[in-house]
Amino acid sequence: MTDLGRELELLKEFGFTHLDLSSGAAAFRPPSEKLKPAATESASNDPLDELRTIAMACEKCRLAKTRTQVVYGVGNPNADLMFIGEAPGRDEDLQGEPFVGRAGQLLTDIIKAMRLKRDDVYIANVIKCRPPENRNPEPDELDACRPYIRRQVELIQPKVIVTLGRFALQSLTEKAYGVTSVRGQWLEYNGVKVMPTYHPAYLLRNPAAKKEVWTDMKKVMTELGLS
Repeated sequence: MTDLGRELELLKEFGFTHLDLSSGAAAFRPPSEKLKPAATESASNDPLDELRTIAMACEKCRLAKTRTQVVYGVGNPNADLMFIGEAPGRDEDLQGEPFVGRAGQLLTDIIKAMRLKRDDVYIANVIKCRPPENRNPEPDELDACRPYIRRQVELIQPKVIVTLGRFALQSLTEKAYGVTSVRGQWLEYNGVKVMPTYHPAYLLRNPAAKKEVWTDMKKVMTELGLS
């Protein structure tokens, strides 16, 4: 398949159905009358930036109606290590960046303990919009958002993915794993090693579990040559 064919297939997967050639340049339009034409146009040739532009205009599920803004992802696009969480909370919804609240500060502390900075890794969620009242994401919402996180993984090409919490692990792999039963064990997603562990929000409620998470992170450090 050509690069153009690949992009057409991806945009179709993201829910875009119309190709507008009237301006002399291809610009996909999602099936929404409310979307302004400029919202899906990007001057960047960076695939991650182009994907961000598409995500910002997404209205594939009900969360688009209640979000403040899309929380796409942040960090080093060439990172060896990628953290994938579940869904934005209130702080993330307001700031447009994943893991910036109390749980985010704990994740930052974990990253520092691994002898890294947030700028060294890439951080994203499987759900890009905040579920109301921080409820669990619904299956159809996870399905609608899954192409974005999978494309992010494909573009970043990390050596290791750390999934944070049940929904992150299950949505990425589409397998009914329980975090307690598999945390600390190496799994695989499309040739990338995956380390499942607890979500930082869980650690705030259960501080004793921090020891288990640190054991998991030491395995990640060994894998990446950081220990």
